[in-house]
Amino acid sequence: MGSHKKNLHMKKILIVGNPNVGKSVIFNNLTGNYATVSNYPGTTVEVSRGKGKIALTEYDIIDTPGMYSLFPITEEERVSQKIILSERADVLLHVIDAKNLERMLPFTFQLIEAGLPVILVLNIMDEAERMGIGIDIKKLESELNIPVIPTISVTKQGMNLLKHALGKYCLKAGFNLTYDDYSELKIKEVGSFLKSEYLISKRAVAGLILQNDIEVLKLVKDRESGFDEICRISADANRNVRHSMNYSLSVKRYQESAKIANKVIRMKQNMRSGFSEKLSRISMNPWTGIPILLCVLYFGLYKFVGQFGAGVMVNFIENTVFGEYINPYVTSFVQSIIPWVSIQSLFIGEYGIITLGIRYAVAIILPIVGTFFIVFAIIEDTGYLPRLAMLIDKVLKKIGLSGRAIIPMVLGLGCGTMATMVTRTLETKRERIMATILLALAVPCSAQLGVIMSLFRNNLTGVVLWASVITVIFLIVGYVSARLMPGEGPVFFMEVPPLRLPKLSNIAVKTYTRMEWYFMEVFPLFILASVLIWVGQISGIFNFLVGLFVYPVRMLGLPDQASIVYFFGFFRRDYGAAGLYDLSKNGMLNGNQLLVAAVTMTLFLPCIAQFIMNIKERGWKIGVGISTFTFFFAFVIGFILNSILNLFGIQL
Repeated sequence: MGSHKKNLHMKKILIVGNPNVGKSVIFNNLTGNYATVSNYPGTTVEVSRGKGKIALTEYDIIDTPGMYSLFPITEEERVSQKIILSERADVLLHVIDAKNLERMLPFTFQLIEAGLPVILVLNIMDEAERMGIGIDIKKLESELNIPVIPTISVTKQGMNLLKHALGKYCLKAGFNLTYDDYSELKIKEVGSFLKSEYLISKRAVAGLILQNDIEVLKLVKDRESGFDEICRISADANRNVRHSMNYSLSVKRYQESAKIANKVIRMKQNMRSGFSEKLSRISMNPWTGIPILLCVLYFGLYKFVGQFGAGVMVNFIENTVFGEYINPYVTSFVQSIIPWVSIQSLFIGEYGIITLGIRYAVAIILPIVGTFFIVFAIIEDTGYLPRLAMLIDKVLKKIGLSGRAIIPMVLGLGCGTMATMVTRTLETKRERIMATILLALAVPCSAQLGVIMSLFRNNLTGVVLWASVITVIFLIVGYVSARLMPGEGPVFFMEVPPLRLPKLSNIAVKTYTRMEWYFMEVFPLFILASVLIWVGQISGIFNFLVGLFVYPVRMLGLPDQASIVYFFGFFRRDYGAAGLYDLSKNGMLNGNQLLVAAVTMTLFLPCIAQFIMNIKERGWKIGVGISTFTFFFAFVIGFILNSILNLFGIQL
């Protein structure tokens, strides 16, 4: 009980700011190893919480998901807003990228206007200085009337200053932003009806109401008797302005931001661009960025994941570890202790838990997933991912998505289930549905991708044809969906962090964490699949269901044995891809059949975990609809591809 009371009175620090500004590094610097990551109640958005001792005082520290404004758009921003509205902060650290001061100050204005105890943290100062950007810290403090601390979080420079500022923080009135006369009038009118107490100022609550903030309106509805009149004032205000109250208030904030930036920023003359700045620019220029992307794909995915992971490592673990040691020993052991053949087949044999399920999971899936997540961690840690988003934003806009969608798409190359969760970072429901469709249809997971790379490891033509077909389908389905699906087109902006050399410790932690998550999800499902297949064999259901797949498989020009592969794919697409690997290894597929099978398997049903996530995120109608569409679409495309190959006499 005493401990509980102590926690209730523990001082609290909230860390807020845009994505990619170093919030998490500052959080780690303040908390050390005393941190946990968990989903925010009612969502799958992760929030980091920890404890840290500063100037002999222990703080409860919360690192909120990235947000651009107190007025939320994405799910992450809504969670961050809920935390600000529900967690009484003793200090709020607003972390910004120093080289983008003018663009990020409007959010600072909102936080100050909300009456929150703000300390402005100018992070990534080294990059700003490298670009010739000088900031007068004292002048900025004077303009905002809040503490301003310059930091370089990755090297912990400025952290002692920040801790000192936290230890002696005292709330005082900050920068006072005045809007146009009409906006001020409406803010006062709404504010006059706010009788309850909130964790942010009534002025800020009134401003968010005028911007039609859903979460704040829900909060006010439960507390204010004059809610109907508040809604009337808000609707009247938005009718009588040229665009919207959100637009009017935002424009004023950006105008004030520009004024302050002009006062405090001094650009140094004759500053030469460093190598990282030049590399950053060419990676976002289509003429130079696309060749860089192709190099990343070739060396990262084809050579490292495809040839090393799915080739060298898979061959060693499967043929040597399992083939020469585990499988013979386990087979002999099971046969010696279990006299019944039907029970033996549950553990060993063609579909046994150990000889098939565990072999697939450990020998085929694990090395492929591991090598992919190493590549992904390197790409992420260098800061290349946001540049990739900027590079292909124009292409993605043609198919109804913004550059931000590249993050779930690339993550989908690791795990479609994880990527489907990440689609909630996209701004509109339309974008989220379209991204979910494309993830289920035309984005192979790392295990599936690695197996396919392994199948074509000595046939670059086959890889190029497979990738070309999948890319064309991705673009066509996206383009058609964008034309058929109602809703506004996407708007895109994203912070671009500095390019840095990846840190080995970061890569190791990220790779281990993702592999653990993925493997814990995959391993039980592979065992479950083996058990279900065993039950199906004993009962005869397995042969019946496999028999149903024979007919569409024959339409694709594939041998009947491939029907088992697609049946496996119903459990998991990577499970099916592993079955395809076995067929190829046994010489049962020629080049053309391999291409048709690889394309069809890539487009095939999402795995059970992704199917469940689709339903959870998009609802059962859309989730089931996506799976039904992908099932039939995959076989139609496979049939067309096989017909084209035969028509033109193409032999791979």
